[in-house]
Amino acid sequence: MKIYIDGRFYSERNAKISVFDHGVLYGDGVFEGIRFYNGRIFKLEEHVNRLFASAQAILLTIPMSKEEVAKATIKTCRLNKLKDGYIRLVVTRGVGYLGLSPYKCKKASVFIIAATIELYPEAVYRNGLKVVTTGTMRTPANVLSPAVKSLNYLNNIMAKVEAIQAGAEEGLMLNGQGNVAECTGDNVFIIKGGALITPPISAGALDGITRRTVMAIAAEAGLPVREENLTRYDIFTADECFLTGTAAEVVPVAQVDGRVIGDKRPGPVTLDLMRRYRELTACEGAPIYS
Repeated sequence: MKIYIDGRFYSERNAKISVFDHGVLYGDGVFEGIRFYNGRIFKLEEHVNRLFASAQAILLTIPMSKEEVAKATIKTCRLNKLKDGYIRLVVTRGVGYLGLSPYKCKKASVFIIAATIELYPEAVYRNGLKVVTTGTMRTPANVLSPAVKSLNYLNNIMAKVEAIQAGAEEGLMLNGQGNVAECTGDNVFIIKGGALITPPISAGALDGITRRTVMAIAAEAGLPVREENLTRYDIFTADECFLTGTAAEVVPVAQVDGRVIGDKRPGPVTLDLMRRYRELTACEGAPIYS
């Protein structure tokens, strides 16, 4: 495996960053997870744009242009001779001193990993996920905007731990008002009364690129699409429920907190959106080999 770090490529064995990097010391940095299919990187421009927006929001200067980041990402995939997989694109604050001040870090660091991934087994897409509500709430938007895809994922990790300990595959996270924000790594959607509904960004949900894509696909298919605050009751009584994320794609939910959703199997709308999303990923994206 070849890993990009600050303009050079290293083997997995030799790919290293400093213990004084503030990304390691304080989780100070931003990242993107990106999928590629059939030799094409899906939504690369959108991911790079969001990376730069996250960096701008936390006063982190990326020492590359958007075009340079995109080219480095494509080259990383090409050198690893991959056609399908997952990219982790990371920008850290860089090497500094012990202490919180980011101004002690002279230059941000960029690294890119391209590898294969399987977040959920195929059986989950046929049968649906088991989800539980976690006691760990989503970080409030007035503390850290959910639009910032930060390296500090401890909030989500602790919720994931709760879900796993409860025997579930995912954890549903609420905000301080008791409304649904998102799951530990994915956005949440329900089908109710023939409409597609998802929590607004203001509820604490990440403005996911897969989320946006699915909303656009649904609208093109003639399905009403709404952003509304949702409670656990809305999830429990939904006709269908599914999650979206770059790694997970579109994954159905079979039950939440012991309540069966629909008939406990992926519903027709979910299956249709899964199919349409996979068809899109199969033909769109920035070419790796051109």
